[in-house]
Amino acid sequence: MKHLLTTAALLTSLALPVYAGGPTPSNPDAVQYIIAPADGATVSSPVTVQFGLRGMGVAPAGVEKDLTGHHHLVIDSAPFGSDNPEALSEALPADENHIHYGGGQTEAMVELAPGTHTLQLVLGDWSHTPHDTPIMSEVITITVE
Repeated sequence: MKHLLTTAALLTSLALPVYAGGPTPSNPDAVQYIIAPADGATVSSPVTVQFGLRGMGVAPAGVEKDLTGHHHLVIDSAPFGSDNPEALSEALPADENHIHYGGGQTEAMVELAPGTHTLQLVLGDWSHTPHDTPIMSEVITITVE
């Protein structure tokens, strides 16, 4: 019976897909930041958002290369950080509040409605998952007229 259970467990594990990702290491000294607009700025739409990154490189999604990632812009959503650790271990969502720049873009034009908005950048690895030691910008607040 023991052999039968061991064999069944082995065959079951072979049928499961192998996860090729896992935590991608980052440079813990890397810094991601929003170059423009400045925190507190009043702007008009579309808003030009410039992405900054120091200590790591930018590579398109799907390119698995050490110490690289691509930008994700979080708009008007719960900030990523130590108070939301489970969100940092999963692939970032793709919706109107989480914009993926998987082509390796370092700047974007974003249509925003008039009012106050928050922006944050999160660096994702080749599979859109934050790195092991997540790299993210501070949250900034802007006003769109």
